[in-house]
Amino acid sequence: MIRPHPLAVLAFSGGMDSTTLAAHYNAQGYALLLLSVDYGQRHVRELEAARRIAAHYRAEHHVVDLTSVGAFMPGSALTDGTVDVPEGHYAEASMRATVVPNRNAILVNVAVGIASARAAGVVALGIHAGDHAIYPDCRPAFINALQASITASLEGFPTPIVEAPFVYLTKTDIARLAADLDAPLGMSWSCYNGGALHCGRCGTCVERREAFTDAGLTDPTEYEARGAA
Repeated sequence: MIRPHPLAVLAFSGGMDSTTLAAHYNAQGYALLLLSVDYGQRHVRELEAARRIAAHYRAEHHVVDLTSVGAFMPGSALTDGTVDVPEGHYAEASMRATVVPNRNAILVNVAVGIASARAAGVVALGIHAGDHAIYPDCRPAFINALQASITASLEGFPTPIVEAPFVYLTKTDIARLAADLDAPLGMSWSCYNGGALHCGRCGTCVERREAFTDAGLTDPTEYEARGAA
């Protein structure tokens, strides 16, 4: 009897990390359910990228509408048009302006509910070590607490394992892994601004460019500006 591939539900933004995450689980033989979320972010370029990458992997893809939730979270450069997107390195204190409070907990709990209903074995996030300084919900302690929470909340029901395989990797490590897995990073979108091209100046653009440079890899991204990071 032919057994179906195990299912992995991925929190999927369409950025560099989540695209590499999809490549990682695809290489392991999982069927992929890529779950993107519209939480009222200032542009939809990343959701467009997510759709293209899902098609590349022939993966099931859904966009969950949480725009009403995002509307109640002013003060973040990602959801509030009155807050300027900070420029510079991702680790700088100014990047705190990009925090959406409890975002990963909200998104991953939606993914966990869907995963349980679908009897998926894994829910995965693409968070990495470079996120730890600014984002509390990207740290190992968050993943551990999250697993304990969902194990309790789903007692007696299918309970997925929450995985963050890149949580101790740098962005440069992820760039190298993506190259090894032939991940379509040229399709991905990282920029916090929603222009025709990556701006090359916001924190996530600077981090992306730096990762390819440090990894010694060709950056497939076209930027508006290519000044020094």
